[in-house]
Amino acid sequence: MPAVKPPDPSAATGHPARHGAVLLVTCLALGAVVAAMASLNVALPDLGRETRASQTQLSWIVDAYGLVFAALLLPAGAIGDRFGRRRALLAGLAVYGGGSGLAALTTDPGTLLVLRGVLGAGAALVMPATLSTITSTFPRARRARAVSVWAAVAGASAVVGLLASGTLLEFWSWRSVFLLNVLLALVALVGTLLFVPESAEPGAPRVDVVGALLVAAGLAALVYSVIEAPTRGWGDPATLGGIALGLAVLAGFTGWELRQRHPLLDPGLFRNRRFAAGSISITLQFFAFFGYIFVVMQYLQLVRGDSALTAALSVLPMAVAMVPLSRLSPVLTGRFGARRPWLAGLLLIAAALAVLATLDAGSPYGLVLAGLLPLGAGMGLAMTPATTAVTDALPRSLQNVGSAMNDLSRELGGALGIAVLGSILSATYRRHLELPGLPADLADRARSSLGAASAAGGAVAEQARSAFVDGMRLALLGGAAATLLAALVVALLLRRPGQPAEGEPDGADGTVTPADARRATRATVVRLPERVDG
Repeated sequence: MPAVKPPDPSAATGHPARHGAVLLVTCLALGAVVAAMASLNVALPDLGRETRASQTQLSWIVDAYGLVFAALLLPAGAIGDRFGRRRALLAGLAVYGGGSGLAALTTDPGTLLVLRGVLGAGAALVMPATLSTITSTFPRARRARAVSVWAAVAGASAVVGLLASGTLLEFWSWRSVFLLNVLLALVALVGTLLFVPESAEPGAPRVDVVGALLVAAGLAALVYSVIEAPTRGWGDPATLGGIALGLAVLAGFTGWELRQRHPLLDPGLFRNRRFAAGSISITLQFFAFFGYIFVVMQYLQLVRGDSALTAALSVLPMAVAMVPLSRLSPVLTGRFGARRPWLAGLLLIAAALAVLATLDAGSPYGLVLAGLLPLGAGMGLAMTPATTAVTDALPRSLQNVGSAMNDLSRELGGALGIAVLGSILSATYRRHLELPGLPADLADRARSSLGAASAAGGAVAEQARSAFVDGMRLALLGGAAATLLAALVVALLLRRPGQPAEGEPDGADGTVTPADARRATRATVVRLPERVDG
């Protein structure tokens, strides 16, 4: 493959129209892959009825995307850096669009699960390539504005995806969600061919293939065991052995990375308290957030009886609260320091999930709203200081590491949240659904998912809704517990702002020591640009 020369942004300063086209195309590609993390949740009731998927299978269909996305994000970004970001973007869009087209044609839950994983692989190629393309193409004078647009699209796409899916489902079936993916991928692919220049770092180190395989295998074993636990049982040797195997492989990944000259991700960076606090906080925030989306969208449609569009519109107040608080958060941080608004946001999220856990089949929308508003406000308050803690803890030469860690924390947290909270929901639903006198085959079908029980109607549907609410309550309380854990971690790691904790080396309070910097600069993580000042 011929070497690809990095573009010279200064040479392109006279072409603002081309810059606008590049920004439009990359943001369209970004929005498509980010929206897919949440958009299918609206279609789960319809999808479950038509494919006869069980609750465990629905968890897999949703989570396969995020799991593969998270597992491949680091190596896919490194591949784009080494061989060309435009090539990575084109390949990712082709895989994403092709997989979506095939998914729209199947009715088998197992096949759909595999194809969602294929979409995740395409998304892993697309996401890091979009930001790297923007920052390597735009001149410095226009780069900060372009990056801010990219960040806004990344933040808003999940909600936009829910609304788009809800609107489509008013007129068509769940297949239309995948067909929309095909359309978006096709438009973005044509736009990439026409407007996006190639850029790469031919001298970048080789991709750490062994590290990539270890992290993918460890996450797969861990998530598989958690999602299958409601069916096998949490105490089953296969469940416990699978969880232990996943953790052991991930520990092996850590040991491998510590010995590599060019690691995917240097574990030594977590000695930095601010970097560690930000990464853990983002992971646990999105653990709770995506788990909440998975659970609540089913509640709104299958328990409350809302249409897909009404359910999507019902969660809009969360975004309405999130946007202004995310803008206010830097102001509060400047006045009070990062720790106070950060902790306030995490506590608001936990309180909101606790409020939502009180919902039942007859709850008014006002109670839903009472949970959504503080949830959005808490996410807005906590996300900015958490993200900033990761990037500001590192020198300019390591901003690629901070950007990659933000993306990885978000996707990994979401995948684990859907797996764990979905399993809590499924296990409680099965355990609490008592159907005496019902034939065994019908009872098994009703226990497989709320959608199947709802199709039976009558007393079966009523009992199933009650059992689902019980499972939702425990799942949301689990999300609240995860957020409280994040608050505890942040409070402990930042308990003495500006001072290293006792026993910690210099640099643990928010700066990287020279030795850390020398080691981390060898990492072949997703190579995003240097931090843009201003």
